[in-house]
Amino acid sequence: MLSKGRIVILACFAGLGAMFLFFILYANSFQGDLEKVAIHVDSIKVLDENKLNKRAHIDVIFNFVNPTPITLTVSTINYELFANGNKLGEGHLSTEDIPEAGRPILFAKNNATLPNTFDLVNSESIANEYSAIVNNQPVKYEIKGQATIQSFLTAVTKDFDVTLG
Repeated sequence: MLSKGRIVILACFAGLGAMFLFFILYANSFQGDLEKVAIHVDSIKVLDENKLNKRAHIDVIFNFVNPTPITLTVSTINYELFANGNKLGEGHLSTEDIPEAGRPILFAKNNATLPNTFDLVNSESIANEYSAIVNNQPVKYEIKGQATIQSFLTAVTKDFDVTLG
């Protein structure tokens, strides 16, 4: 026969297990909302060019649209930048080393822009695209990548493929 003390201890552990299970189910219930966030690129423009080193800095402006009633943050953006079908390179924006309260905020039912500087290096394989970009000629851009979007309880990695121009 179980004593009253053992029954109390077993009831406490059962309650703790039920609370833990509820927390996991509650945290995962927001993942559907996180998938609704849309990722766009507003503009791509040349910031500066270093002709000596054959490099240019390009400003890539991401626009995140949050249609959900939850305030979210963006912790990483990893992307590949293409111009006229040729790969220019890879870009990365990370705020993982910043506490969540200091990261870029996607307010509920609002949008936010996040700039990222892309380091473009001229090479033989992209010489035509490099010339067109730094001379402000028409270029068709494609940006493929992933962004990690977080709520206070969960995170989702969202794929995106955006064209511009």
